[in-house]
Amino acid sequence: MTNPYEIYDLLQDYAADTAPAAEVVIGLVWTYCEADTIGLAMSPGVPTRTLPWSGTLRGKPLRELAGWVRDFEPYKATAGMAAVNAGINRLRLPAPGTLLEPVSGGDNNLAVFEHFLPQIRGKKTVCVGRYPGLDRFIAAHELDMTVLERQPGAGDLPDAACEYLLPQAEWVFLSASTLTNKTFPRLAELSRNAVTVLMGPTTPWLPELVHFGIDYLAGVEVTDAAALKQTVAEGGGVRIFDAGLRHRIAPLDAAAVQEWTRQHIARTVQEKESLKQAMDQWYQSGNAKRFPDYPRLEIANTRLSRLDTCFKRLWDEHSG
Repeated sequence: MTNPYEIYDLLQDYAADTAPAAEVVIGLVWTYCEADTIGLAMSPGVPTRTLPWSGTLRGKPLRELAGWVRDFEPYKATAGMAAVNAGINRLRLPAPGTLLEPVSGGDNNLAVFEHFLPQIRGKKTVCVGRYPGLDRFIAAHELDMTVLERQPGAGDLPDAACEYLLPQAEWVFLSASTLTNKTFPRLAELSRNAVTVLMGPTTPWLPELVHFGIDYLAGVEVTDAAALKQTVAEGGGVRIFDAGLRHRIAPLDAAAVQEWTRQHIARTVQEKESLKQAMDQWYQSGNAKRFPDYPRLEIANTRLSRLDTCFKRLWDEHSG
């Protein structure tokens, strides 16, 4: 069984990119990190009057900001998670899974629940995290769904109820903001008996999540970067699903993850070989100083080792 806390090693390793952050925007609901790709994370939702590092993030390498994902200070962890997603998106793998169509009626933030509706009818379902409009959706479809929330509203249960409800659930919808607030390892462990969907704009496209008991990734794809950035900066919440984003769902079954991992390995090997050739040319040209892109080569080696382990584990599990 995978050590549940290894997820933070994986997030940091995959996002260990030397590219600088061009911009970081901390909105009321979402935090946005841009390099030449975009990463999102849900903002903490707790008030603060000041952040001591404001005005210093632009230009920092993504690998430095990504290290903040381990922090327990909520705003640092959120900026770190957004940087993680920007770094993972810079790997530029072919988009996995299925891009969802907009939901009729305009509740595009609920598109993931709409997609899985045929499977969850009649199933004991738990949703970790409150989604606007979800009460209406549950009532309209007569679902057996319980919502857990850190700050419970009417009809919600407090997150401590996870110890009792998740082991009995048949389906679990798990907000990816649990990665940021550090509750993911325990929640994923408790959900092992259920079909588990990790969901939301904070979701990292990481095939290794299959080893943490995740069956589906329900993340997002940016469709209009300018509209997304403006909506985030202006305090938008669910409006980002109407202006800049669409949901994408990727199953983490063995065959899909093996193919995804193969693509990831091929991309990383190509990057490693290109860097090695550049390093050889650097030293053959008489340079005595260290090859300037050596940190990128170390990153590629670490990522390749992770991927090889993932693929072998999948192969062993699949072949029995």
